[in-house]
Amino acid sequence: KSERLLCGFTVLLTAAVAYYVYIPLPRRLSEPWKLLVVAAQFSLPLLFPQADITHSLGLGHHIHIINHAVTIFESLIPVDFEGVQSHDAEFHSVPVRVYEPTQMNQVTLRRAVVFFHGGGWSLGFPKLGSYDLLCRKMAAELNAVVVTVDYHMAPDVRFPVQYEDCLQATRHFLRPEVLAHYSVEPQRVAVCGDSAGGNLAAAVAQQIGKDNSTAGTLKLQVLIYPVLQALDFNTASYQQNLNVPILYRELMVHYWLEYLGADPNLIHSLLLNNHTAQDQILADPHRTKLDWMTLLPKHMRKNYKPVIPAVGTPSILKDVPALLDSRAAPLLAEEEVLSMAARAYIMTCEHDVLRDDGTMYGLRLQQAGVSVTLQHYEDCFHGCVSFAFWPLYFSVGIRAVEDYIAWLQENL
Repeated sequence: KSERLLCGFTVLLTAAVAYYVYIPLPRRLSEPWKLLVVAAQFSLPLLFPQADITHSLGLGHHIHIINHAVTIFESLIPVDFEGVQSHDAEFHSVPVRVYEPTQMNQVTLRRAVVFFHGGGWSLGFPKLGSYDLLCRKMAAELNAVVVTVDYHMAPDVRFPVQYEDCLQATRHFLRPEVLAHYSVEPQRVAVCGDSAGGNLAAAVAQQIGKDNSTAGTLKLQVLIYPVLQALDFNTASYQQNLNVPILYRELMVHYWLEYLGADPNLIHSLLLNNHTAQDQILADPHRTKLDWMTLLPKHMRKNYKPVIPAVGTPSILKDVPALLDSRAAPLLAEEEVLSMAARAYIMTCEHDVLRDDGTMYGLRLQQAGVSVTLQHYEDCFHGCVSFAFWPLYFSVGIRAVEDYIAWLQENL
């Protein structure tokens, strides 16, 4: 087995060297050679054409093909974490895995974290590899119950199923009898998610806040490089990082179209912001909510300019109304809704197309009176938390995981 792993790693490293010729990386990026290894395996130009060809031949949906590749990679990651036990269950018919520290104090109630994995609402296996290790680490270091939600994914389901799965699982866990069963203190529950999981965590936190129910509330929300809007694919960070691995701008638009069940041929119109052109009145109520020229500090805007065509494609927002739905795009929520959301920790990366989504959301939450910790990493890329573990151990990923767990340790 060790020889097979070594051979596979050598192949990936060789591919990365060749890949570097075509994709230069930002100079300030931490450990760029490691990122090249990842990019060579999961890059848009190398992996997606293979999947699309397989799809066109009728051998399977391209998302399923990509997920198969992700599964192979994740299954290689060794999971050896002492002091934590886990079991699979269903919360309101949604599959979950519950992690609990093996050392149990029968007197003291514990805190809890409900976790939603990333992967563009269509990729990822929370019970394997890096996500499994991350949840075990949280459970051990926080002495907490951690629930990871194995929500249904595209293309098998579309919005709002992913959101509803996460919301219903969270509501179920917050029921007094369920919290009591797991010895969890009701006032010490947080939601957490990365990327698309951060999107789901933000949306769930908004709805739980709106519920205003005595049956259960959230104390905190942790959003790790979250994706929060689909009205502007030309923010400063989208323009700056459009070709930076592992989340390319075109790939993010592709994920949105899959999530919302929209026509994949709309990708080029969305890349041009044709859906939010000046003549698109359906977008007017939301423009100030993501006006990055106003919301972002000058050092983040740099010299980039907004892309707002004079004339757009009116059918897009009519045919895909979920683009304007705050359950899909939490940044579009009204200030009254934001004011009821839990205190937030939002992590952003400089070399990430989603940097500005998280930054704008944090500022809007603050404007609504919510306490926010904005943690920005100048040397970081999208997905680094998932690569904090074997085999690459990204130092910036390790640092990011340690920082947000430390914040939870102090505030949850």
